[in-house]
Amino acid sequence: MKIKNLIVIELASVLAGPSVGQFFAELGAEVIKVENSEVGGDVTRSWLFNGEAPDGNVSSYFSSVNWGKKSITLDLRSTEDRKKLYKLVKKADIIITSYKAGDAEKLGVGYEKLSAINPQIIYGQIIGYSNSSKVGYDAVVQAETGFMSMNGEKGSSPLKMPVALIDVLAAHQLKEAVLVAIIERMATGHGKHLRVSLMDAAISALVNQGSNWLVGKKAPKAIGNLHPNIAPYGELFTTKDDRQLLLAVGNNKQFYSLSKVLGLDLMIEDFSTNLFRLKHRGELNLLIGEKIKDHHSGELLSKLNKHQIPAGLVATVDQVLENGEAHWFFKSGQIQGLRSFVASGIGQLQLSPPPQLGQHNDEILSSL
Repeated sequence: MKIKNLIVIELASVLAGPSVGQFFAELGAEVIKVENSEVGGDVTRSWLFNGEAPDGNVSSYFSSVNWGKKSITLDLRSTEDRKKLYKLVKKADIIITSYKAGDAEKLGVGYEKLSAINPQIIYGQIIGYSNSSKVGYDAVVQAETGFMSMNGEKGSSPLKMPVALIDVLAAHQLKEAVLVAIIERMATGHGKHLRVSLMDAAISALVNQGSNWLVGKKAPKAIGNLHPNIAPYGELFTTKDDRQLLLAVGNNKQFYSLSKVLGLDLMIEDFSTNLFRLKHRGELNLLIGEKIKDHHSGELLSKLNKHQIPAGLVATVDQVLENGEAHWFFKSGQIQGLRSFVASGIGQLQLSPPPQLGQHNDEILSSL
């Protein structure tokens, strides 16, 4: 699949906004990333892990969400550079921004200004908060929206997730909104101003943990890997060869099959309902753990898979990516990255590597 003649201007940095840009690049759009060379461009170009040797000014962090783009450098505080941007906006379809509150307007790239230049423009904006000018950062929003209070072992200190997941979720929300706006524009010919806040994206992602409170006034708390509504779900057990195996038994049929595989037929009547299993979770886990430690991981996992019992061995990131399927990746020389769009049934493009800062100035700006 290729979205022909779709032009996206990315006035965004870090993770959420740029991942939206890469999504459209993966669909075949021309994505022009506008950066300010005075500050070194997108700040993630300088976010090196300890010991990393960058490829020019492309860090591993930057390369996670900037494949397939063209980089130009403009200082939007300059009248001349703004004029160049406005010429690009005239023929663009989508603008992606992630400025702090009020900054886009100060720089002359707010929705009112750009939609006056191009009434069909779809303006997608990532912000921190819907009703506040406070700067939005993923870790802070994780703290403020309950995620940290739920994460970690029982009695432990609040713990943030090791990936900026709120940024990722906000990006998905904006991708969906932009696609809906494109469909609407086909019918109306009009553009749209779209805003997604990190706070709103995080709260919407509370899903069942949120409804546990809304419906039953059950406040979620940190319980480690355990699921608040299902058992055994999230429990880790150690196999004979010292591998960690996680069970995610979601219904009574799966539990019955697990009992058979482990040779625990006496459990079936006592633990036949999920509610009973939840109430007696500790006792249940001891019984299951005693059986699992007598099995080698490979043999046991094969049996569990055969009987369609959800289970998996804990793997490290390097193990996952070393053994991962090639369609997950982009690769160009020594640079590798993960696709942001992995749905099957749609042809996947091989993208150009993340651009060096200002790499496409001559190609794009000279034509203006």
